[in-house]
Amino acid sequence: MPEDLILTPQQIIRRKAAGEPIDPNEPEVIRQHMITVLVENTIGSFIRVVNMFSARGFNIKSIAVGETEERSVSRMNIVTSGNSRVISQVLRQLSRLVDTIAVDDLRGTDFVEREILLLKVRYTPESRAQIMDTNTIFRGKVVDITHEAFTFELTGPAKKIDAFINMMRPYDILEVARSGQVAMKRDHSFSLFASPPSETQL
Repeated sequence: MPEDLILTPQQIIRRKAAGEPIDPNEPEVIRQHMITVLVENTIGSFIRVVNMFSARGFNIKSIAVGETEERSVSRMNIVTSGNSRVISQVLRQLSRLVDTIAVDDLRGTDFVEREILLLKVRYTPESRAQIMDTNTIFRGKVVDITHEAFTFELTGPAKKIDAFINMMRPYDILEVARSGQVAMKRDHSFSLFASPPSETQL
């Protein structure tokens, strides 16, 4: 190994913590993060956040925006991915935006997440019962029906949404619309659940 690539023990520890490779041939550890951003509900605040990601080459998997309990404040739920160094840069740049009130990375915390899915799938007399059985298992709702297609509504964690879409892939999926994930930290001072519920309970 060339001398300039020899790492000290401290550098090795820092790289491991950041998900960066120790060996040049070793891949980086990329993790998905849910980041919540509270911003002032002003013209251009949403565009400034999106432009920051675009200008610096940060990836956005999904983004959902809406007003909070205060109408002057909006909450942005951003799903992105990267190693710890990249995520640290994302958090730092978001905090510097003029409209930003607070930034929080929910990865590694206990939080509740939800996403809404609308899925339109074509059915036949032979597949109709199977499609409806799958929807019943996932506790979806039929929100529209024609002579050729069902439109289902499903709410739950992203993994549940992904699983439902995969179960419908053998049939003729016509259209998919996803809201993007929204999330909120659990309040441990008071909870109706003694322990976090499983996905089958959600």
